[in-house]
Amino acid sequence: MTRLPCELFLGLRYLKPKGTFVSVITLISLAGVTIGVWVLIVVIAVMSGFDRELRSKLMGMQAHVTVSGGLIENGEEVIAVARSLPRVKAASPFVLSLVLVEFNRRIATPYLKGIDPEREIQVSRLAEYVQQGTLDLTGETVVIGRELAAQYGIYLGDKITVYSPRNFEKRGEEVYLPLELTVTGIFESGMFEYDATLVFTSLATAQELFELSNAVHGIEIMTDDPLAGAQEVAGVLNQRLPPTLRAQTWAEMNRRLLGAIQVEKTVMFFILLFIVVVAAFGITSTLITVSVQKTREIGVLKAVGATPGVVLRIFVLQGFIVGVCGVAMGTTLGLLTIQNIEPIQYFIQHVLGIEVFPREIYNFQKIPAYLTGRDLLTIGGATLVICTLAGLIPALRAARLEPVEALRHE
Repeated sequence: MTRLPCELFLGLRYLKPKGTFVSVITLISLAGVTIGVWVLIVVIAVMSGFDRELRSKLMGMQAHVTVSGGLIENGEEVIAVARSLPRVKAASPFVLSLVLVEFNRRIATPYLKGIDPEREIQVSRLAEYVQQGTLDLTGETVVIGRELAAQYGIYLGDKITVYSPRNFEKRGEEVYLPLELTVTGIFESGMFEYDATLVFTSLATAQELFELSNAVHGIEIMTDDPLAGAQEVAGVLNQRLPPTLRAQTWAEMNRRLLGAIQVEKTVMFFILLFIVVVAAFGITSTLITVSVQKTREIGVLKAVGATPGVVLRIFVLQGFIVGVCGVAMGTTLGLLTIQNIEPIQYFIQHVLGIEVFPREIYNFQKIPAYLTGRDLLTIGGATLVICTLAGLIPALRAARLEPVEALRHE
């Protein structure tokens, strides 16, 4: 028969439900810890899922590194410098500017991006996102986003009229006519900002429209790693390229958006952690009551040789045990919720009639949930620390009791 240490044995014995008011408070505290861990795991997993999906979609439409800074006359030379770096896998020039699009007497103002399709597919996933038609940009053609097409009733084969800033300039008697571009493809990236405000045409067509000759607005670069590789390549290019040009990673270009999500995740963690803190107050009140009820037993323990450290550990272990049980049950419920998040979403939407995840707002097919081991350890560790500290105050009180005074207690 396995013998438990004295502190652990007594800690478990004092927590054993006996139908008293103290036992009810203990169960309520345990439920509070469980719910706190459960909610924390689900919320942090969803926030991490949003962050992961957003990063994936951003990198699907953006290259790892972008070189820009006014007109780049020697675009191929910049590409050659970039391709000479060992961590660079591909590079592609582009032209990007705001245009005015007219279709059926309706006006839109998207960004038009001129690309080289053969090189563009090496630095982005645009070809994978084309849902209708193909990425065919030969001649005067254009590929538009699904949201833009839906808003203005544009279909494959339709012709849209594109005006550039030069069409509104007056140069004597010269008149610049807009271009009529045929829609050959409709893409869907899953990001409303891209699908509603971005259209693609060939690099030559964009250069003609903006009267750029052979100049480009920037160079997109794909590296072997979107984090460390992109940072290293951007740093080297900023040293080698002229001061007028600047290389930025995709994370730097989207730092406000990514930073906002990270701040929200951190704030949500601390807000929801207060559920555990509230439950910890229940643990503290329970142990204070237990220490008062067991004053005579504490006196007996000290009279037979128990040190203050032994008594201290008995009550600290009680808080720790509640924390362990709460973390175990909360983690189980949290993982089950994440695993079955789609059926739960379906039940809430179709049975209760509550739209919890509007697709037109979030642009995700389903609720993204991704739980890392680090997040799980952080939640579990923080909960255990709070629950253990909750038992410290009553433990210190019990440890300071004098045997004689404790034995006189009625």
